[in-house]
Amino acid sequence: MTKARIYWLCQILGWGFYGFIQIFFYTIAERFDFIQAIGILYQVIYFVATTHFLRGIIIKLDWLDLRLPHLIPRLLMVTLGLSGLNYVYLIILDFFTNTVSGSDLMLVTALINTVIYWVIYFIWCLFYFAFHYVQRYNKSLKAETAAREVELKNLKAQLNPHFIFNALNSIRALVDENPRKSKESITQLSHILRNSLISDRKKLIPFMEELKTVMDYLALESIRYEERLTTSFDIDRNSGKFSIPPLMLQTLVENGIKHGISNLKYGGEISITTIVRRKQLHLHIRNTGQISKDVKVSEGFGLANTKKRLVLIFGESAKFEIKNENKITVLTTIILPLRDGSTIELDE
Repeated sequence: MTKARIYWLCQILGWGFYGFIQIFFYTIAERFDFIQAIGILYQVIYFVATTHFLRGIIIKLDWLDLRLPHLIPRLLMVTLGLSGLNYVYLIILDFFTNTVSGSDLMLVTALINTVIYWVIYFIWCLFYFAFHYVQRYNKSLKAETAAREVELKNLKAQLNPHFIFNALNSIRALVDENPRKSKESITQLSHILRNSLISDRKKLIPFMEELKTVMDYLALESIRYEERLTTSFDIDRNSGKFSIPPLMLQTLVENGIKHGISNLKYGGEISITTIVRRKQLHLHIRNTGQISKDVKVSEGFGLANTKKRLVLIFGESAKFEIKNENKITVLTTIILPLRDGSTIELDE
């Protein structure tokens, strides 16, 4: 349904209901009067016409864009004028139907009726502006969501080529040395690529799926680095109840190897630990190495991508930190919440 149709439907139903209530109370107080009912019908028509006129003023003068301190005085003045005209219109209507009385022409009666109609017009304005403000808010939310979806897709697209390139380098080192292991590595890479293609359409995937991809990746890297790379895992059994952005964990592990272990003569260790506490997933990734004080983490370690994705998906609910835990170890910590108000029963 178009906005114009919604507007006219609300106008007719709203003022029609107002007229019905008027007739209903007149009938209860006295008795049904056909002439009185006709007068109320004309009043309803007048309200429809004048509020439509008021809508034209609001649109033409761009009052929808005004702030409240500038908007309210203008609305009060215009609705006051329409209320006074409304009372004059009713007096003329009563005159032609021979229902006008002396009390209708008294100043007190005129003031009371004008104030009543003023309130009615102002209530109409409240509904009209509320409708437009809600509509604009929904449009801004949709635009923001669409922009975030585009940015997330772009961020994931940046990760996939880099991921495949490093995996193929690992396999290339095995082709001549150990063909059997190279076949196993190709199988592992096929698993990784399949998961990558599936997750490419998703904003979040189960944590255990991401962990399996990382384990396949580390298996490939262990073949390339041989005894220079060792791995360990300590995974909380409740971790599978959480979701994580695709390839995020793999990116952090890859950074740990590339900027830490690969630069060390005797290599080092990558360890992944998870703890579920207060319905939050605490993910700790440790790698042998050190972060230089002269290097900005967000730039030198290429982690701006990860930070952006966490902010876009979780907002302030997710936490990210990378630091030197001690003289030989870098600690990356991520805290992820449950999504969309989900609830879980934690295993004891």
